[in-house]
Amino acid sequence: MSYEHIATRRLGDAVLEVAFDRPSAKNALTLAMYTALTEILADAERDDSIRVVVLKGQGGNFTSGNDLNDFMQAPPQPGEESPVFGFLRAIVAFEKPLVAAVDGWAIGIGVTMLLHCDLVYAAKDAKLQMPFVNLAVVPEGASSLLLPRLIGHQRAAELLYFGERFSGEHAHQLGLVNEVFEAEALFEAVAERAMRLAEKPPLALRESKRLLRRADMQAVNAALEAEGRVFIERLASPEFAEAISAFFEKRKPNF
Repeated sequence: MSYEHIATRRLGDAVLEVAFDRPSAKNALTLAMYTALTEILADAERDDSIRVVVLKGQGGNFTSGNDLNDFMQAPPQPGEESPVFGFLRAIVAFEKPLVAAVDGWAIGIGVTMLLHCDLVYAAKDAKLQMPFVNLAVVPEGASSLLLPRLIGHQRAAELLYFGERFSGEHAHQLGLVNEVFEAEALFEAVAERAMRLAEKPPLALRESKRLLRRADMQAVNAALEAEGRVFIERLASPEFAEAISAFFEKRKPNF
């Protein structure tokens, strides 16, 4: 099956590569892309021939996060199923190994989804950013729980409160990334690791992933729910209205 702005292909027999394929917009994610990604993960879960999934971006960027023009056409509403939150639940629940290859920009959900990948590799000069507070919203993807657990409260607070850019090299130093490469060597290195992983006993891998995550799953799902509730509240706030107006008008917001 083909999807608009999502490209899939097999690496060897058992690795599915899923690529954000909207390079003209730095692979900004639309609601339709979130829906496609959720379907792809569900299909990959059911397909026994797929043992590992790799996430990457086309054209020199991982993803610049939400396409705000598209997002504002149908923002999440209380009590409704949002494609964004549906994708986050899907990536949290995915039982097979997930590997990410990050180059160029990774913004917002482009960073928080990495917290649910089993292995993350990045270009040294990748540019990561979580500008949630800058946009007058709050972190998502259970990052309010997982990021401080991974790197400590103070470091997580610095990344989230200021929303400033940091490099792939710095992400590696913080422990967000397993290993960094020169950009031109990244995808070959990730493909090699993913195919090597796919040679392992598949049920042993799945059970190992389940055991690694078993203590966190209830807390992660609770964090997703709490973040989603506050995120939706923030979308109705005067602060968000000013932040989004300033973004589209390319000016400094006045809070």
